[in-house]
Amino acid sequence: MRFEIVGKNVDVTAAMKDKIETKFSNLDKYLIIDPDTIARVVARVYPNAQKVEVTIPSKVGVLRAEVVHDDFYAAVDLAIDKLEDQIRRQKTRLSRKHKEHLAESFVAMEAEEEENIPVKTKVVTASKMDLEEAIMQMELSGLNFYIYTDEETDRIAVVYRRSSGGYGLLETEEE
Repeated sequence: MRFEIVGKNVDVTAAMKDKIETKFSNLDKYLIIDPDTIARVVARVYPNAQKVEVTIPSKVGVLRAEVVHDDFYAAVDLAIDKLEDQIRRQKTRLSRKHKEHLAESFVAMEAEEEENIPVKTKVVTASKMDLEEAIMQMELSGLNFYIYTDEETDRIAVVYRRSSGGYGLLETEEE
């Protein structure tokens, strides 16, 4: 992740930049963020307070936080807390939404068991990524599996959640 740090009514010092880059780089453990992603951080100084505004575009959505505090460094810490809460809420929302959908599908299938059930078709774009990124995307989407194109083999692969715990990987092979 790259940073665009702007100061309004304040000169951004090297210590401020270092604090921002160190703290926000830790978001990589929660979310897959491309190295080309630009995190925009605006530091403002008011007569009685400091304000930190953060905007980070990601594959899941735009993460945004604004914090006003007496101390700049405390404001940065609070902004990180807000962004982590946003990521957690978004992941929970996705997983809950998916579980409800599965429950509705299961009940509908029981009712129509003896009838001829039409098959719903979806088209999936298998983006190029590595296994770790595919696992992260699967976790964020709340699915039990994720289809992707493996960067190393350049073939379609499926990573899935095993019922006994852990993950499994299905790789395709040409005949």
